[in-house]
Amino acid sequence: MATKNQLYFSNEVIGYPILFVGILWIVFWAEMRFGWNFNFLGIFPQRLEGLRGVVFGPMVHSSLKHLFNNSVPLLVLTTALFYFYRSIRWKVLVFGLLITGVLTWLIGRPALHIGASGVVYMLAAFLFFKGVFSKQFQLTALAFIVVFLYGSLLWYVFPIDPKISWEGHLSGFAVGIVFAFLFKEHPITNKKYEWEQQDYNEEDDPFLKHFDENGNFIEQLPEEEEPLEESPRITVRYTLRKDASKDTDV
Repeated sequence: MATKNQLYFSNEVIGYPILFVGILWIVFWAEMRFGWNFNFLGIFPQRLEGLRGVVFGPMVHSSLKHLFNNSVPLLVLTTALFYFYRSIRWKVLVFGLLITGVLTWLIGRPALHIGASGVVYMLAAFLFFKGVFSKQFQLTALAFIVVFLYGSLLWYVFPIDPKISWEGHLSGFAVGIVFAFLFKEHPITNKKYEWEQQDYNEEDDPFLKHFDENGNFIEQLPEEEEPLEESPRITVRYTLRKDASKDTDV
């Protein structure tokens, strides 16, 4: 039976990420279909009513391009989170979303901040730094994959485009780094060999029995088989008889 610290695939690994992304598309479809505008639900820094955007802001997007650019990395990164970090995935996702939103509310410009990009940056930073710090080859490999796919996102934590909420990106990136340090759990159980077990005894190790205390090889002879019961001895005697026909005179 699989445990929470083992890697195994289940429907929820991909099911929840699809659900999250699906909600974003449903909200955008409703805006287009009924002519609604949910931008007011975004984060407006330093305003009390702007705090509602901490929860609702990531669900709202300004355009189809904006939604698509967030949907693909959100799907990939949440799937990686749910597969590799099964024991802490909900803590990282829920608290990461909330803290990223609050931090954006504190440092952001006086404008509406919408979109799930802050969550994307939080997940990317967490998966990278946690993978590097874990010193486990599976998670380190995941960290390099994240860099390969989304390393260019790093530029957008700086104010290079006034239309982009770099404050949300920076907040998510910072929260992801802090979470990588904060969550100390090892998501994957390292395999322990027999000699790493607490009850390991060198004297009982069949391999070490082949060596003496100085490291010299000792040949271990196979145990002698029990002798078979002695069978009665049979003596065969041969007598050479001279051929009489050869002694006849011609």
